[in-house]
Amino acid sequence: MKTGKEPKKTLLKTFLNANFIKAVTGFFILAITVIAVGSYFMFDNTLIGPAFLVLGILSLSVLSMFGIKPKTIYPDMIFGFVDNSVLVFAAVLGGKYAGIVGAVVGGVAGNTITDGIGGLFEGYVAERQRDLKIKNHRNALSSSLGKMTGCLFGAGIGLTLLNIQHFIQLML
Repeated sequence: MKTGKEPKKTLLKTFLNANFIKAVTGFFILAITVIAVGSYFMFDNTLIGPAFLVLGILSLSVLSMFGIKPKTIYPDMIFGFVDNSVLVFAAVLGGKYAGIVGAVVGGVAGNTITDGIGGLFEGYVAERQRDLKIKNHRNALSSSLGKMTGCLFGAGIGLTLLNIQHFIQLML
């Protein structure tokens, strides 16, 4: 029973709980690693796709470090995968036809469309998991890292496919 004398939760106290701090820590560990590896391999077309795939595997390791099983965040991973795999192609197409501004417009338009498509798949997978009695582990940490993991795999596969396509064109 509430007496009316309970301390009010401030916005700061809400954000400074252990789960949110763990989520922010996991996010920053992965984000800094992605920036470092992406920067290092940025100009090596043959290795950038595989580097992102390795980052996806590393991201799964970070998830397990926090006790999160991949099957519990599968909807988030699907969202990220669809989001970045299609985004890579939209940005490259925009860049090819209109330079830097085209890449930005392609990226923004591609991101808008792929967020919608990713959301459709994410929602569908979440519904199917509920039907199959698979518990979704949805919180700030799992949702953030799950989407990041899917994005890394999507970018890795997209960039690898672009590189293979480029290599085939050079051979012909």
